[in-house]
Amino acid sequence: QVHLVESGGGLVQPGGSLRLSCTASGSIGYFNGMAWYRQAPGTERELFAHYTRTGSTIYADSVKGRYTISKTAENTVVLQMNSLKPEDTAVYLCNAHGLWYDGSFYNTQYWGQGTQVTVSS
Repeated sequence: QVHLVESGGGLVQPGGSLRLSCTASGSIGYFNGMAWYRQAPGTERELFAHYTRTGSTIYADSVKGRYTISKTAENTVVLQMNSLKPEDTAVYLCNAHGLWYDGSFYNTQYWGQGTQVTVSS
């Protein structure tokens, strides 16, 4: 069983910063990649930051230059969010995919429960 737990959401004023963390635990070795999605009410879930095991990162244009995804430990990623805007308000969800465990590969996605980020004055 695999669990992803996010932390670090909250309320911040426009222009402020927040730091989110996501840690995977359970029956895991490592993942091919970990990512952050977000979903605002009435909108589709958006992939905006991705980190591969090789260290490559990809960002959506909506967050490029403001957000940074990095790995701080095996199976832990951190999202540094700067210059936050009201339109960044959403539930932020951590995703992990492509699990390698005990010599086997599982082409599966795993999700955290999400953490609320609200940008408002």
